[in-house]
Amino acid sequence: MDKDQDKRLRDFQRALPISLLRAREATMRPFKEHVENYGLTLQQWRVIRALADESPLDSKTLSERCVILAPSLSRIFKALSDKGLIETVASSDARRHLVALTPAGGSLFEKASLRSEEIYRRLEEAYGTERMSDLLSLLRDLRTVAEETDFR
Repeated sequence: MDKDQDKRLRDFQRALPISLLRAREATMRPFKEHVENYGLTLQQWRVIRALADESPLDSKTLSERCVILAPSLSRIFKALSDKGLIETVASSDARRHLVALTPAGGSLFEKASLRSEEIYRRLEEAYGTERMSDLLSLLRDLRTVAEETDFR
């Protein structure tokens, strides 16, 4: 690599994408271990969590809320359906695929959410409630700027 290019690049360890990935991995680790105790992946848990907040939801809405691509979401639906945790719900629009938690899915959410909230609370206590609130606001703002910026 030539010296001019080297000067233009940020230090790898301080690069925003790497910093975000490292923070994500560190904060997700206890949640991952927790949901795996219920035989779930983090993506499956996000779908259950979203459906517990509002149900039924269509695939497009779930994909956006859970930040999961449609092909992955189809596999997640099958896995959760096979486990008896979600079910397809009739829709007046045949083009919309609506899903909702089953009673078993709701029960699993109630049990698992207690520990999930405890993990979140402990992380927030260690980091600071105000700092956590500020961080979430800053991340939302960064996302908005990144989505609205033309990088071409």
